[in-house]
Amino acid sequence: MIKRKVRIATVFSGIGSPEFALLRMNQPHEIVFACDNGDREIEYDHERELNYIRSLASFDEKKEYVDNLYLSKTRRTNFVKQSYLSNYQLDPSRYYEDICLLDGNDFKGEVDVFIGGSPCQSFSSVGYQQGFEDARGTLFYDFARLIQEIQPNVFVYENVRGVTFHDKKKTISIINRIFDNLEYDVFSGVLDAKDFGIPQTRRRYFAVGFKRPINGHFNFPQDKIDCMFSMTDFTIENNFEGAVRFDKQNGKIIIDNIPGVVQSQYFLSATVDHFVMQGGSGGFYQKPITDLKIARPILATMGNCHRAGIDNYITIQGKRRMLTEREALRLMGFTDEFKIVVSRTQAYFQAGNSIVVDVMMAIFREIFIFLEMEEGEGKL
Repeated sequence: MIKRKVRIATVFSGIGSPEFALLRMNQPHEIVFACDNGDREIEYDHERELNYIRSLASFDEKKEYVDNLYLSKTRRTNFVKQSYLSNYQLDPSRYYEDICLLDGNDFKGEVDVFIGGSPCQSFSSVGYQQGFEDARGTLFYDFARLIQEIQPNVFVYENVRGVTFHDKKKTISIINRIFDNLEYDVFSGVLDAKDFGIPQTRRRYFAVGFKRPINGHFNFPQDKIDCMFSMTDFTIENNFEGAVRFDKQNGKIIIDNIPGVVQSQYFLSATVDHFVMQGGSGGFYQKPITDLKIARPILATMGNCHRAGIDNYITIQGKRRMLTEREALRLMGFTDEFKIVVSRTQAYFQAGNSIVVDVMMAIFREIFIFLEMEEGEGKL
């Protein structure tokens, strides 16, 4: 743990896995800004709008312009923003709607750790040797642009495991080249949630970059932790809502072992149960297995469809049910201190799009150890 406040900023912030990780670790921190458009897509000329925003004089003018741009082009609510601001101490004036319209120059030198992910998109193969320019037109480009503008001491980049072999490995090659051109030493690998204490198979790619120069070698998290829990430990029948919490000293998950009751709407009707246990349709088949010890990946779509070969189901007294949104969050490392302020569908969506908190905690621990070894906390 770093003794003074760690200044973090996140894009594609979601429901704040890094922020919740720091809370669980009892690590003093300050959130410089967060940014997520809540899956609301609008059309505009990115380069023209960003250039205009950069011409504005203040934070407030820039934010007001982007907020009004979204208000003029969509009536959809940013439910991700609702969840984030309900759970973390951040002035709403520092919550931004769009990474593409965020001017990182406003935060140069003010961020210790910058964190985000981006969708896995094909990069240019025509300009394959152009480095930074190869990523234009992708959201990764804006993540890299913000690193260049903000100049954080450390960045953490997250993506699906498939990015490592996407587009015949061209995508990961360009990503690595861009990070190198930005003058960061990068350590990367694929981490699985079940190796860090959470009973869920969830493999994700992470890259941790340190601003040069550095002297030592960062130990990318690799020590596997015996998972002390099963999926059913996180269910409400075994442990009521509010029973899964974290130790305020070390962040470890504590379960109070007080059974609760699940509402009837989570149980499958006979018709739906018969359908999902078929294992597939249209030529696709995956063997239906329920009551797993280690859960399958929590999906953002689990609130609006049923697939026994993909989603997680539990059998209680001979009757099958889906996971509740609280259970989905628990399986992402968000203990019951996390407030659910959105609908069931939105809560599932937000859980499925998040990073597992315990994996972020493991990454943070190694980052802090490395920085202390480097300069006795001097980099922070």
